[in-house]
Amino acid sequence: MEFRLSERRRELRDDVRAFTREEIRPAAIELDGNGEYPADILDALGERRLTGLTVPESYGGRGEGLVELAVVTEELAAGLMSVASAMALHLGVAAVIERFGTEPQREAFLPEMATFDRVGALGLSEANAGSDKLAMETTAERDGDEWVLDGHKEWVTNFLDADVVLTYAKTGPDADAPHNVSAFLVPTDEFEVEEVWRTLGARSAKSPRVSLDDVRVPADRLVGEEGEAYVQRGAVATGVNVPARGVGIARAALEDTVAYTSGREQFDRPVGEFQGVRWRVAEMAERVDAARLLTLRAAARADRGAGVDRELSMAKVRATEAAVENANDALQLHGGKGYTDEHHVERYLRDARLLTIAGGPNELHRNTVADATFDERSDASGDE
Repeated sequence: MEFRLSERRRELRDDVRAFTREEIRPAAIELDGNGEYPADILDALGERRLTGLTVPESYGGRGEGLVELAVVTEELAAGLMSVASAMALHLGVAAVIERFGTEPQREAFLPEMATFDRVGALGLSEANAGSDKLAMETTAERDGDEWVLDGHKEWVTNFLDADVVLTYAKTGPDADAPHNVSAFLVPTDEFEVEEVWRTLGARSAKSPRVSLDDVRVPADRLVGEEGEAYVQRGAVATGVNVPARGVGIARAALEDTVAYTSGREQFDRPVGEFQGVRWRVAEMAERVDAARLLTLRAAARADRGAGVDRELSMAKVRATEAAVENANDALQLHGGKGYTDEHHVERYLRDARLLTIAGGPNELHRNTVADATFDERSDASGDE
């Protein structure tokens, strides 16, 4: 069955594509080279309420779904992945508040998050809690009308420019896992920055390590039910942004390669006329289409309220690896110039490499797909 974007979604895509072409791409090489946060770009997206894309209209957002999130994220990532990352992580925090927060929390946070006047960051991963999030060591203990938090968080994207961190902490014994983790809205000024890493890619969206030492937050900063945050998080499918970022990079690498090889001449003919180059470009195009279709399928299922573990994991693996493969091919077909920052392709490769790790390593997602596939076979066998 063909997946075709509606006219409204195509208009949204075209609008963001034009913004990316005019505002993001011309600044991308300099922002990345300087490791500079794209604050002006994100503010402009806030003015368009794209930073509130999936926030309900009643709280000042645009009230769009996950298909729209995938479409917009692809376009932004094609310009500069750090922009897409910063916005996606921010929207992920907003989604948890909207889905599980109290009405006072929604009213206090969501309108300003929709316009990027209040920036959200996610505090989930830790040094010993990467793929295994339940191994987190950060704790929160109730003390009257407050919670006292101790621990640390790593890879907190947006932190240096954020106002609040959605912070996950253990509020019960390990024996109760996964029903022993709660989430809190903690102001960024309550954290201490321990380290800001120099990274291979995603240089414009820093993700530092931060710590909490006897930090007290009011009881009304608990998001959702006590002990249920880890389970609740699985019900928010904004993780579709990760494969969508992969699609954006893969597509940008393809488009840059077509443009470059069409104009670059060797042996008195455009490089793009050589069969070896054309076949390689054809493979790049196949990867983009397959990655996009898998990503949109996962997003559409999530919008319908269907289970998406298998579909999202499949999209994540295919799209992020397509980004790496296309970026690598683009660099090769650009020759020596591709190895310099005169062109964007070297950045595509550096940024794409993060995506096979972010959002859970691809090995973990392959396990999810394999488990679902074997379960389907068992179910089918039982029906015969």
